[in-house]
Amino acid sequence: MRKFILSLLIVVTISSFTFAQSIYFPDTTWQTKTAPQLKLNQVLLDSAVRLAINNENKVEKDLRIAILKSYANEPDYKIIGPTKERGTAAGIIVKNGYIVAQWGDINRVDMTFSATKSFLSTTAGLAVDKGLIKSTQDYVQNYVWDETFRGPHNSKITWDHLLTQSSDWSGTLFGLHDWADRPPREGTIDDWKKRKLNEPGTFYKYNDVRVNILAYSLLQVWRKPLPQVLKEKIMDPIGASTTWRWYGYDNSFLNIDGIMTQSVSGGGHHGGGLFISTIDMARFGLLFLRNGKWNNQQLISEKWVNAVQQPSLANKEYGYLWWLNSTGKWKNVSPTVYYAAGYGGNYIVIDKEHDLLIVTRWIDDSKIGELVALVTKSIN
Repeated sequence: MRKFILSLLIVVTISSFTFAQSIYFPDTTWQTKTAPQLKLNQVLLDSAVRLAINNENKVEKDLRIAILKSYANEPDYKIIGPTKERGTAAGIIVKNGYIVAQWGDINRVDMTFSATKSFLSTTAGLAVDKGLIKSTQDYVQNYVWDETFRGPHNSKITWDHLLTQSSDWSGTLFGLHDWADRPPREGTIDDWKKRKLNEPGTFYKYNDVRVNILAYSLLQVWRKPLPQVLKEKIMDPIGASTTWRWYGYDNSFLNIDGIMTQSVSGGGHHGGGLFISTIDMARFGLLFLRNGKWNNQQLISEKWVNAVQQPSLANKEYGYLWWLNSTGKWKNVSPTVYYAAGYGGNYIVIDKEHDLLIVTRWIDDSKIGELVALVTKSIN
């Protein structure tokens, strides 16, 4: 009987090891496989690639001009962070960890705008994993030394509220006013300044100033630059290149323990944000597709990866700075799909159900759902 149990344990151990070894992670060179090798429909996959290439976003190549035009209605709008002329349509489709299709210049570093928010969310998750933040339900004022979260309204804001863009934080950061970011079409500046504030957690509002407040608060917690945190904890271990950069604003430098440190932005609304290649975005996406694990290292907890996918109370299509297909907005796409999204058509799409990852740059936003549906159909 003892010999039988021992033999069974050996078989289970070998099987577990074989299964672990069968999950592919790219090293310096990312391996590719053909559609037939992965049992995908080549015609549908090719159609998806053509869709992405033929439906490039119409946003100007000179992104400084593009965002000046897009946000010209915002009071006292200004660009105070770096910008970069964009490339053309590019993308990668990854199935079972292998690249099965790619197009455009996947090594070109481009602005990624609000897809940056999902990287920012990751630095928050790392802080939670490390115990620097005890709970996302904690009040942020207990972690930030200055007056940023003082007062009857701001003092009620938790990390959860900042991560779900439901804080309605009120104030000015780096010369940018919360009320001036994507203001209502109606009303005057005076109306916007004196608006009634929503109870934190009850109302979703896409607002870069408030996302920047999250980055500012995480800088107080980490006490070192967030790009450094991301590089050491995530990007280096997953084999990302040295070409990506994460910027803040010309005036967003703070004295942190005697060292002038830049507080980064969560997007390119005023310039800045993450500048990164398609291939490095894919590595980041694969980490989340693999539940935060890379080879034998759990870089970010599976608990956090699950947390970012939970619909918030204020917006069922939004988690912790990740978008969700939970309501079926993208037709013929699994409701479990979640994604990072940025201005101009920058996406990291994660489909755990099909072990599928799609990164696409500069696609027409109206076509992203169709693209994902085509790739999914090629699997089925």
